[in-house]
Amino acid sequence: MRTVRTLTAAVLLAGTALMGLPGVSVAETASPGPAPSKGEEAAPTEAGTSFRTATAVRPGQRATAQASTGDYLYWQFPADAAQRPTVRASVKLPESATVRAASTWQVDVYDGLRRRQACRFGSQTATASGAASVELTCHLRTVRAWAEPWSGDPLPGAYYVRLTAVRLAATDVGLPFEASLDVSTADAGAAAAVDGRLSTPLTQGSSATVEPEDGWSSGWWSTRWLWTAGGAALAALAGIWGYSLTRGNGRPAGVPGGS
Repeated sequence: MRTVRTLTAAVLLAGTALMGLPGVSVAETASPGPAPSKGEEAAPTEAGTSFRTATAVRPGQRATAQASTGDYLYWQFPADAAQRPTVRASVKLPESATVRAASTWQVDVYDGLRRRQACRFGSQTATASGAASVELTCHLRTVRAWAEPWSGDPLPGAYYVRLTAVRLAATDVGLPFEASLDVSTADAGAAAAVDGRLSTPLTQGSSATVEPEDGWSSGWWSTRWLWTAGGAALAALAGIWGYSLTRGNGRPAGVPGGS
């Protein structure tokens, strides 16, 4: 035993000495260098002029574009089930336009079926009267995994944003302006879960391809399954407890059994 302990101590001392020698560090030779981080996709700097040419924008990006008053600008972004998208658009007018007639700007959002979606709240329309910029906001309803065709509820797929001036003086048509678009999404949680899902997201009819970074959700899983399983377990326990209360302690002592 003493010999084994002596050999073990010698091995440990030799290993410690090797670890302390320069150029033989295990941490330096075994640990690989940090992996290069993947570069983020550049935000778009232009906008489409129709639904089919709408420029794809990912939530979190800030898209910009330069156009002329009277043009229609189109972007598109992906929205999955149980998400609440928010669209923020801004228009920066040239200094010469601030002293001319007032102009009214509007942002509209359409789903993959080209149905115009109503905003829950926000300044969807704004008038530039002596101001150098206009801010527009549209908070959409929660995207549902499935809905009846007549309901008009938002469904998973591509969503199109259209920005234009709905009221513009004839003398102001053709003036240059700068536009920017910000899209963000918030998770609504299990409260927005429904029994059903689409076979495929509504992304047809566009030259660009939009898809969430993590892909489209399957639609069948939600935390409602956890609540269902928990409720079933509690019901089973309650049944066992109720049975134990009603079955009694068996036959009383001293009572003969039946023949």
